[in-house]
Amino acid sequence: MMINKIDKWIKTHKKASAMYLPFYVLAILLLASCAKMGQPDGGWFDETPPKVIGASPEDKGVNVTSKKINIYFDEYVKIDNPTEKVVVSPPQIEVPEIKTAGKKIQVSLVDSLKPNTTYTIDFSDAISDNNENNPMGNYTYSFSTGEKIDTMEVSGYVLESENLEPIKGILVGLYSDTADSAFRTKPMLRVSRTDSRGRFVIKGVAPGSYRIYALQDMDGNYMFSQKSEKIAFSHDIIVPSFKPDTRQDTTWVDSLHIKSIDRVAYTHFLPDDIVLRAFTESLTDRYFLKAERKDANNFSLFFSYGDSIMPVVRGLNFDAENAFLIESSLQQDTLTYWLRDTALVNQDTLQIELSYRMTDSTGVLVSRTDTLDVLAKESYAKRQKRLNKELEEWTKKQEKRKKKGEPYDSVMAPKPLDVKIGVASQLDPDKNISFSFPTPLAHADTAGIHLYAKHDTLWYRAPFEFEDMGNRNYKLRGEWRPDIEYSLEIDSAAFVDIYGLASKPVKQGFKVSSLDEYSTLLVNITSLENEHLLVQLLNGQDQVVKETKAVNGVAEFYYLKPEKYYLRLIVDRNNNGKWDTGDYDKDQQAEEVYYYPEVIECKAKWDITESWNPTERPLDRQKPGVITKQKPDKEKKVKNQNADRAKKLGIQYVPKM
Repeated sequence: MMINKIDKWIKTHKKASAMYLPFYVLAILLLASCAKMGQPDGGWFDETPPKVIGASPEDKGVNVTSKKINIYFDEYVKIDNPTEKVVVSPPQIEVPEIKTAGKKIQVSLVDSLKPNTTYTIDFSDAISDNNENNPMGNYTYSFSTGEKIDTMEVSGYVLESENLEPIKGILVGLYSDTADSAFRTKPMLRVSRTDSRGRFVIKGVAPGSYRIYALQDMDGNYMFSQKSEKIAFSHDIIVPSFKPDTRQDTTWVDSLHIKSIDRVAYTHFLPDDIVLRAFTESLTDRYFLKAERKDANNFSLFFSYGDSIMPVVRGLNFDAENAFLIESSLQQDTLTYWLRDTALVNQDTLQIELSYRMTDSTGVLVSRTDTLDVLAKESYAKRQKRLNKELEEWTKKQEKRKKKGEPYDSVMAPKPLDVKIGVASQLDPDKNISFSFPTPLAHADTAGIHLYAKHDTLWYRAPFEFEDMGNRNYKLRGEWRPDIEYSLEIDSAAFVDIYGLASKPVKQGFKVSSLDEYSTLLVNITSLENEHLLVQLLNGQDQVVKETKAVNGVAEFYYLKPEKYYLRLIVDRNNNGKWDTGDYDKDQQAEEVYYYPEVIECKAKWDITESWNPTERPLDRQKPGVITKQKPDKEKKVKNQNADRAKKLGIQYVPKM
C-alpha cells in the first residue's frame, strides 16, 4: 500500500518537472549570459609581440659554416618589405633569399662565406606577428665564421647637401682601406641602410680604423661606379669604441598608462653622431638627346650637357645661311632655332646635318656628325585647314553683322602679338615689371612705352629703364615710390616680332604698396667669418622668397609681407651666387648648407633682428620639421585593441602588468 503511494508521488513530480524543464533551461541560459557580460566575444586580443626562442646556427654563434639560417619564434610571423628593410653585412653581391615559414624565418645566403668574418642580418622593424601585426621591434641576428664575433657599432645620419633633407634608404658603408680609390674599386666592407629619419647603424664592426661613405647604389656592386649615383664621403678616420652608460627606459602599457620607468645599463657604442652630406655630381658627359619641333616656326636641340662651342647646322633640303635666330638655355644644353623665313616655317620636314662635340668612352670631347629629319608636329596642311576654318567663322560673323545693320569688317585683321606683362594691382617697392613674348622681337620701341606717377591729383612722367633679359624676356625698372599710383601705357605696334606681328595698345594701372604693410629682417651671422655667404629667406614649402649676400656678417631683408619665414645659408665658396654640388675625383665636397632652426614671424611695421651661429647646432637637428618633406615613418606599436574594445563595452580593462 505504502509502495503504491510512493510510486504515484514520483510519477506526479516527474510530470511536473517535465512541464517546467524549459523554464529551468531558460533561467540557466540567462544566468550564463549575465555572467559573460564583462568579457568580449572571442576573448581579448593578442597584444604580445613575437619572441625569438632559438636559431640554427645559434645567434652570435662562432665557427659557422652553414649558409642557411633558421630563426624560430613563439608564434606565426611575417616580414614587411624584406628587400628594403633587411640588410645583410658584409654586403652580398647575390641577393639572399629571405622568407617566412610558419613560426620561423629562413635566410639563404648565396655568396660564399668569408673566413674569420662577422655576419649580421639586420631586420630593423620588419618582423611582426601574423595575426594582430604586433611589431617585434628592431632585431639583428649575427654569427661569425671565425673564433670570435665582432659587436661594435657606428651610427649617424645622411642628409641631402643642398637642403638637409633626411635621405631614406641610402647605403652607408665602411672601408678598412682608407685610400680614396677604394670607394671606386672595392665593395663596402660593412653596410647599413638609412631609415626614414636618415639614421643608420652599422653593426658587427671589428676594432680598427675606417673611412665611411654613403652610396645610392644603382647597379648593386656596393661601390661608386656611376656618375649618376648619389654619394657622400668624409676624410675623417672612424675608430669604433664603446663605454658603459645608462639610459632611462619608459615602458608603456598603452598610450595613457606607464608600466615602468627604469634606468638601464647598456653599452654605448661610439661614434654615434656621424653626419654625411650626400650629393649627386654634375653629369658632364655630353651627348645628343633629341630634336623637337613643337611649333612650325622653331625647333630645339637637346643635349645632356652644355658646350662653349656651338654645334654647326647645315641644311640638306634648304639654305641654312642666315636662316636662324638662335636662343640658348643658361646651361647651354638646349638650343632653340627660330626660322626667320616663313617659307621654311611652312616646310614640314627640315633635313639637317648636325656637327657637335660629344664625350667618348675615355671622357674626352670628340667631334660627331648626325643627319636628322626634323618634322613639324602639325603639318602645313593641317595648319592651313585650321586657319581657313577660323576665317570662315569670322566671315559668317561679319555677314550677320552686315544683315543686322551693325558695323562690320571686310578684311580679317591679323592677330596681334601677345604680350604678357607681369604686374598686379599692387606692386612691392623692390619688384619690377616683367615682359615676355611668344616669339623673338625684331623691334622694341621704348619711345612707345610711357610710365606715369600720380602725385596729389596730377599725373607726371616717371623715369624707367627697359632691359633685355634674354630669350624673349624683358624687365621694366622704375624708381618706385611707396603709396604712389602708377599708370603703364604702351602704344600700338611698340613691339613687332620677326614675323611682322605687332602688339596692341595697353593701359594698366597699379599702386606701389605703403611701407606700413611690410616688415624688415636683419640677421647677424656670428660665425663663418671670411666666407662668401648667400642667405635665403624661405616660405613654409622650403621655397626661396628672397635671397641676399651677407655683408660683414649681416644679411638684410626688406619689404617682407607679414608671414612666417625660415632661413637657409649657403657657404658660396666660388661666389657665383648659387649652390654647387661636389666632385669625388676632385676631392671636392658640395657647398655647405645650414638652416636656422626656428620659425621667424614677421608682422607689418616690425623691424626684427636675429643672431645666428650656423655651426652651433648639429646638422641633423637644424632643419625645422615643418618644412622637412621627408617625414619619419610612423613608429610601429602595439595597437592597444583590448583597451579600445573594453571602452566600447563600458567595462574597465586591466592589462597584465
